[in-house]
Amino acid sequence: MDLIVEYLTYLIYAFNIAIFGRVLMSWISPRGDDQISRVLIQITEPLIAPIRRVLPRFGMFDLSPMIALVLLNFIVLRALEDL
Repeated sequence: MDLIVEYLTYLIYAFNIAIFGRVLMSWISPRGDDQISRVLIQITEPLIAPIRRVLPRFGMFDLSPMIALVLLNFIVLRALEDL
């Protein structure tokens, strides 16, 4: 059981880094036409796209990565509490 928790913790940590990297790359390369941006988008889009569909628009700001990080960490903390 400890191995599963440790694996999930590292997986969530990797998602956090990928989402943060995607946000940074959107400032560096807004069109997303470089290889790093494409990889980060492919990794994080399944998590961010449903949030973006539900979240209202805030002008030019996309808050869906921040909401994804909060939800992801909240789910992990709740799961760890239950163990």
